[in-house]
Order: sequence, then structure tokens, then C-alpha cells
Amino acid sequence: MNTPICDFVRDYAQSGTVRMHMPGHKGTTESTLLDITEIEGADELFHPHGIIAESEKNASELFGCPTYYSTEGSSLCIRSMMHLCMLRREGRKQVLAARNAHFAFVTAAALLDLEVTWILPKGSTSLSLPITSDDVENALSSMNEKPVCVYLTSPDYPGHMPDISSIAEVCHKYGVPLAVDNAHGAYLRFLSPSLHPMDQGADLCCDSAHKTLPVLTGGAYLHTKEAFSHVKDSMALFASTSPSWLILQSLDAVNAWLFDHAESIKKTAEKVSAARNELEHFGWCFYGEEPMKITILGKPYGYEGTELAKILRKNLIEPEFSDPDMVVLMVSSETSEEDMKRVKEVLESIPKRDAISDFETCIALPEKVMSIREASMSPFDVLDLENAEGRIAALMSCSCPPAVPVIMPGERIDASHIEMLRYYGYSDCKVVKT
Repeated sequence: MNTPICDFVRDYAQSGTVRMHMPGHKGTTESTLLDITEIEGADELFHPHGIIAESEKNASELFGCPTYYSTEGSSLCIRSMMHLCMLRREGRKQVLAARNAHFAFVTAAALLDLEVTWILPKGSTSLSLPITSDDVENALSSMNEKPVCVYLTSPDYPGHMPDISSIAEVCHKYGVPLAVDNAHGAYLRFLSPSLHPMDQGADLCCDSAHKTLPVLTGGAYLHTKEAFSHVKDSMALFASTSPSWLILQSLDAVNAWLFDHAESIKKTAEKVSAARNELEHFGWCFYGEEPMKITILGKPYGYEGTELAKILRKNLIEPEFSDPDMVVLMVSSETSEEDMKRVKEVLESIPKRDAISDFETCIALPEKVMSIREASMSPFDVLDLENAEGRIAALMSCSCPPAVPVIMPGERIDASHIEMLRYYGYSDCKVVKT
């Protein structure tokens, strides 16, 4: 019998491809980890009292706040953050959230029956949501009751980072906690100065350690202020009862790595900044402020992002993501100087062409017809896009590129949504059955 998954991974590992995508270990970690379960002398992830409690204490010291492990990524942490905020607000379910929310936040809203008020600043596109403290203050001041929290994504998938400090000040002025999806920014704590949301005033935050640190896929952190209790109970509500001990060992091992090698993160960020500057002088345009992400806007250079990705792959460079507008390259401290040099050389070898002149269309909030939970839990039909106009979106199968969702469950689909979804390669959509 063949082993297609094992074969693919082995062949990819032996191909010599530059890994400009997550996970952050870039294939350089030689795994000597053993897979076990909660045997005698081990510990329980959601009732820790021994070695897991000791390891999480080490992580808490590194991050400067209470830190808890997840072996199910930031998705588990996001759902737990929303539950923790609900517990503190005596049954209220209103959340004020920036529109560029991850799929896990939408599933949290469905599972917890959250009512979401979206922040979508004027001028937002499917790529960019330039949220400011004024946007948050305007939204909070207009709400009839305080939300259970304000929820932001920073850095977002393409690499934009809003001013968390000023937004946190506004949230605390209104007595509302700030929860941040920092899935792409675990390393931000180890820059000088720290750019981590918990150091900028956030009350809760999740990091996908595996995205930018040498951690196995699925390893993540949930960080909180001291005021939050029963964190493990909230996590257990959504988590598997069989956490991965391979991932737990990886999270434990990275504590020692961070203690000894945090300086390499600063040096890598400096190298990425230098590479971006050199490529900008060469004519390339970039998006976002995230220090260890290179998001290339291809159209000013004459290429769609998907075409650029094909060129990179032909040169054995695998990007994290591409769409018609951008190519996302993710760097970590495990990215070698040789790999960075190769990326620069390939990009500099691509001839500049006339700019592609079409621009992204600004998006507006769709009409909300039903709650996210009601839509997500309803029977649905799968329709070709041309037959979906006027229908209510069900599941998140037709929502967005990894940036600002075009349509959410419970919202009515119009012609502009269909045009944008088709632009991003969708051909059908799940809609609530009538």
C-alpha cells in the first residue's frame, strides 16, 4: 500500500526548496521527540500540576504575563478568549470586532452565539483594513451597551499592524477588554522594543508559535492579564482531550531556545528590513509593517501575485500565499542567509513591466439578515456564484482571501460580492436553504 502523505513530505524535504512559508522551524529542526499520552509522571494540559505547569511558568516568564499552551493552534485560543470575555460580562454577547477576522473567530461567534458589530473603516479593501483608535472610539461611543470585548487582528495576514497602544487606551477608557489575534506575531515580544500586543496594553492575546518560531505546527500560546481566571476551563471547553505531546515538547523546547537565542530574532528582523529596502530600490512595492514578513504587491511591477508565485516556484522558492494582488513570504530566524540571498536574486532577475492599472475596490458592510450562529447552523445549498445573488451566506466557504472577508454567514450576497469572490477564484457559495 502506498503512503502518499509521507511520500510528498519526504520528497518536498529533499527538494532543496526555500521555505518562505510557515511553520517557523523551516524544516531545520531534527526531531527526537517521542509521542506519549498522559501517563504516570507526565501531566494534564488542562489540569496542570507537574511538568506542564512548570513549562508554562517558564513561558510566562519569557512573555511577561500568564501564558498557556495550546496544541490546537490559535484557533483554540481565539474561541477561549471569547468565552473568557463572555464570562466576565454576565451573559452579554455583543463583540466589537475589526472585519479582518480569522475563520476561528467566526466559528467562535457561531458556537457562543455572539452578536458581532463589525468595524470597517472608510477606504478598506479586501487587502487593507486601516483601523485606528478613532475608529474604535467612534464605534464604542455609539453602542447602546458595552461589548464583552474589542477584538482585533494584529498583525493581519498580509502584515499590517495597527497602533495597539492607542486602541488599548480607548478600550480601557470605556472599561472594555482588548483581545488581539496575534497569531503571526509570537516573535514580536523579542524585538527591542517589544511590539507584542500584551506589552502594548492588550488584555488577552493569542500567538501561533509555529508560524514564526521553531515550533511544530499547532503549537500556540494564550496570554492573559492576571485578572482572567479559569483560563484552562475555557480552553478545555473547545479542545481535544488528547493533546499532542509532540507539540507540547516542541513548545517546551522553544522556551530554552528563546532564552538562549532571542537575539537571532532581532538580527533576522534587521535582515528582512534591509532586504526590503534593497528590493524597493529595485522597483518592488510592499505592503504592511510586520518586521518578518515580505508581502509583495505585484501589480505595480507588472505582475499579478499568482504569476509571481509561479515564477518563484520555478526557482524552488515556495511562498506562503498568493492571490491576484500579492505574494506573501514568511521569514523566521531559521531562514538562512543563503535562502534570503536566493529570494533577492530571483526577484531582482524578474524584468519590470508596465504596471497593471486595475485597483482594488473599496468594500462596504453587507446587509445583515440573521446572526452568524443562525446562518452557520442552518441547512444550506451550494450554488454557482451567478445564482447566489440575493441569498444569505451560510458557512464561511465563500468569505474572503486571508484578509478582509467579502461576506460573512448571515449576510446577504449582492452583485458586488459575487464579482469580488469570482476575482479570488471562487465559483460557488454555500447559502442558507430557503
